[in-house]
Amino acid sequence: MRELVMLGTGNAMVTRCFNTAFYIQMEDGEIFLTDGGGGNGILRQLEFAGANFKNIHHLFLTHGHTDHILGVIWVIRKIASLMNAGKYDGVFTVYTHDVAKDMLLTMCKLTLKAKDFDNIGKNIIIREIKDGEELELLNMKLTAFDIESKKAKQFGYRLDFADGLRLCCLGDEPYNPICEKYAKGVHWLLSEAFCMYEDREIFKPYEKNHSTVKDASEIAEKLQVKNLVLYHTEDKDMERRKEKYTSEAKKYYTFGNVFVPDDLEVLAL
Repeated sequence: MRELVMLGTGNAMVTRCFNTAFYIQMEDGEIFLTDGGGGNGILRQLEFAGANFKNIHHLFLTHGHTDHILGVIWVIRKIASLMNAGKYDGVFTVYTHDVAKDMLLTMCKLTLKAKDFDNIGKNIIIREIKDGEELELLNMKLTAFDIESKKAKQFGYRLDFADGLRLCCLGDEPYNPICEKYAKGVHWLLSEAFCMYEDREIFKPYEKNHSTVKDASEIAEKLQVKNLVLYHTEDKDMERRKEKYTSEAKKYYTFGNVFVPDDLEVLAL
């Protein structure tokens, strides 16, 4: 079964959940990972999720903010250690744009042990991708696109699976109309929702260039997507977050199903 596994669902400054990171597990067990959160907690989340590091050969890094890129260094370190021990087969590839590639290479060079860093460029590839570039991997087509962030350069992606299912990840900033051709009518839309609309004066999402649940839900309705997944949220009421966010989302998004997953929740695709 193909699954979406949410390793973390929170924004950069959360303490009651992990930063937003997730993976898609294919029917054959292969894993397509997106972002790494803000530290080595990614290793714990992957362990709790039951992920097999030997099946992680592809990682998409959306941008270079700390809550997304720092955990990638730990994933690289873990896989490099497995490679050095003869316990990992194949090549591990990180896909990202030029800015994040330079950041990741620099941080790896400064922080990794020499024998781990030596794998980069050989068995570990940090591959630059361009806006609109298409790649074939894991029985699907990945199309990367620049979301035209107002902060750090950031890419989202669309996945077209062999069986016709389409999934779009918009990253962690508000929807930009230039992304419509990638997001319109997809089966699954992954979107940030920093807080509820009624709490916008508390969390100041617009000042941080983020969306509310209402904003993301109205976009999903306009795009006529079949399933909406909301993530990258605040964490002040985790016990009721799912209930409250879902209730607000359903006021503005009626075209399909809405999901507000908890950390480590698994959604069947």
